[in-house]
Amino acid sequence: MLTPLTIRLLGGGYNQSLSPWECVLEIATDATLAELHDAIQQATGFENDHLYMFMIARTPNSRRARQFDCDEETYTTTIAEMLAQAKGLKAFYLFDFGDSWLFQVVPSRKKPHPPVAGVSYPRLVSESGKKPIQYPDWDQWDDEDIDDA
Repeated sequence: MLTPLTIRLLGGGYNQSLSPWECVLEIATDATLAELHDAIQQATGFENDHLYMFMIARTPNSRRARQFDCDEETYTTTIAEMLAQAKGLKAFYLFDFGDSWLFQVVPSRKKPHPPVAGVSYPRLVSESGKKPIQYPDWDQWDDEDIDDA
């Protein structure tokens, strides 16, 4: 069965304008959190070159967050298991602990559905807003943009 998930950028990195971006992914309900991480990396176009974690909490800064670090736990915990623990809470994905790319993972109200023959999953269903750029091209800046102070 497939679960549609909305992945919503909350902030981080070089997204200084906080321009909104989100996408909808279809991914197997029994996919692991590591597989969801890979799907999000693919959807954002990031280089998958930093640590990450998933968490469930009321807010991203909650002291009572249940964390799923990028170790063996993300390879054994399924999306369905994480979402079952998130009842009444929110699910978040944090990538790159330095730049702190933070996304909310929102399950669809639609029920899981079977895959369509001939379609490969996970897949990007839709996307809106300005896609985040993990590493902006600093060469685009001219000398006037640099503060010499």
